[in-house]
Amino acid sequence: MSADAAKTQKQNEKIFAEFQALRNEQRHLANNLSTLEMDLKEHKSVIETLKTIDENRKCFRLIGGVLCERTVGAILPQLIENKEQLEKTISIATEQLTNKGLELNRFKEEHNIRIRGQEPANSQAKQDSDKVPEESQGNRNVLVVNN
Repeated sequence: MSADAAKTQKQNEKIFAEFQALRNEQRHLANNLSTLEMDLKEHKSVIETLKTIDENRKCFRLIGGVLCERTVGAILPQLIENKEQLEKTISIATEQLTNKGLELNRFKEEHNIRIRGQEPANSQAKQDSDKVPEESQGNRNVLVVNN
């Protein structure tokens, strides 16, 4: 292997590692967003339930792994405030996820990265006419770097 080929190989490995890091960051953001959305759904459900209950009734709230006894009147405003904070956090996380997706797409275009099984946008129309079923393609999400 010549020095130029070794240098190119190292460059390709560096590009691949950076691409994988971006994909992992995007996946992490998506997982966090999903968790936040589930928490928001739970908060909404609990708030709707507690609105129909007498404010002096005893209830329990799990805070950091500790079960605390309070009244519905004391807990409800805290839950509503938490719900609003979750909504703000979700909007920020959604924006971050969108930005990360754009960054990932820019990186793919800049380094001419294709994922095997995904054709470039300009050849998509041509592929639609003579499309081969995915089962026969052996789609395994392999990255291909064209230099």
